[in-house]
Amino acid sequence: MNFQQLRIIRETVRQNFNLTEASAALYTSQSGVSKHIKDLEDELGVQLFVRKGKRLLGLTEPGQSLLGIVERMLVDAENIKRLADDFNKVDEGTLTIATTHTQARYVLPPIVNQFKKLFPKVHLILQQASPTEIAEMLLQGEADIGIATESLTTEENLASVPYYQWQHSIIVPQSHPLSQEREITLEALSNFPIITYHGGFTGRSKIDKAFEEAGIDVDLVMSALDADVIKTYVELGMGVGIVNDVAYDRERDYRLKQIKTDIFGLNTTWIAVRKGHLLRGYGYEFISLCSPEADTKALKRVAYPDE
Repeated sequence: MNFQQLRIIRETVRQNFNLTEASAALYTSQSGVSKHIKDLEDELGVQLFVRKGKRLLGLTEPGQSLLGIVERMLVDAENIKRLADDFNKVDEGTLTIATTHTQARYVLPPIVNQFKKLFPKVHLILQQASPTEIAEMLLQGEADIGIATESLTTEENLASVPYYQWQHSIIVPQSHPLSQEREITLEALSNFPIITYHGGFTGRSKIDKAFEEAGIDVDLVMSALDADVIKTYVELGMGVGIVNDVAYDRERDYRLKQIKTDIFGLNTTWIAVRKGHLLRGYGYEFISLCSPEADTKALKRVAYPDE
């Protein structure tokens, strides 16, 4: 048994049992992948995959049991490398942050600026994705840290801490009838077409819940993945925007009026890491810069209890 065989088992499952795609992802030949699988099955004396001819259809019961062990072994192998790097190259390496457009565009710039001053030799990668995709990237080991409002607290294999709390704001053109109102009600909003986030993004569930509980039907004319797109179409007069309150820039959005409101409740954005995934020291420093109140030692204990 060797690590290449374990990587092949994991990648074959990730690629939905397509050996061509698994071999491409591992930069090896399909025949090599098939041979490694057969050699491992022969060594263990059990069949790991359900087959139909030469095609793999899924995992057998022993294969399903083995997969969890394989995942843990490969994560621990990566942690050993990180542990050595922590002693050998304290301030060098790569840190991958998976987050949404709103966080990357409006929240993280000052944090990233501070971090790069502290760790100029660390290559920082910002991956923008949906909350569901962010959780999956963490679980698959494709990102070190995830930042989002949804999805990160519902995965049992992720450990998370609060980042910050926020509310939605109403965005309208300066000449809009609502621009002169100090307080906006759900009833008043329902008189106009609405443009807001796509389902599963940036507190959209809170918006839907508020209207549903009030028994109010709304004309949702457009949904988008990020606030910049929403504001663009609000500026064109297509509807009233509902966005994260941090997504309004007074200088850049001077054609628009922001109306703050608490009618959609309070939202929490979370920082998460995968349990069992050991971050380099500068990874925990990044989390501390985001949220000075975050107990990174407690997060480390939850994420990596054996550390």
